[in-house]
Amino acid sequence: MSKKPELRGRAARLARLLPSGPSQAARTPFVLLVVLLLGGGLITLLILNSSLNEGSFQLSELKKETTELTDQEQELQRDVDAYAAPDALQRRARELGMVPGGDPAFLNPDGTVRGVPEAAEQSSALRPDPRPQEVASPAPSVSIPVAPTAPPSPTPPPQASPAPSATAPYAPPTPTLSATPGPTTSGR
Repeated sequence: MSKKPELRGRAARLARLLPSGPSQAARTPFVLLVVLLLGGGLITLLILNSSLNEGSFQLSELKKETTELTDQEQELQRDVDAYAAPDALQRRARELGMVPGGDPAFLNPDGTVRGVPEAAEQSSALRPDPRPQEVASPAPSVSIPVAPTAPPSPTPPPQASPAPSATAPYAPPTPTLSATPGPTTSGR
């Protein structure tokens, strides 16, 4: 082992002013840096953990809400399917006073009619009750003049006539009005 050389004179006096052991001043900034890094890391971990927990709670709430909304959507879809079933549509149409239509007639772009337009006939099962209904305020009677029809001619009916041609002009059926009010809809 080596010994330190002894200093004499002015150098010895200066050496006494400096600390002889390991330097505390050089170690302090390093210790402070390590403590600050560890403290910052712990605080960052705490903040990160808190935000992850908050996100986890939000995720579980959103999953629960999604499940509820999916159940509600399925219930509404079952209702729509029930209302769209053919028997439900037929029952609702009867309640509104609708009757099944016959063979359709089509209007061509040039204004001619293809087919024979006919008024739909109400079957006996669909006819309204002939008994008078009580009305809170009677509707005013409206009279619209209708052109008289010619009496039927005594000509014999034709033998198996062919279907009308596609160029036959369309004649709308004459409307018939009654003084009794018909069924109303609820705005749908």
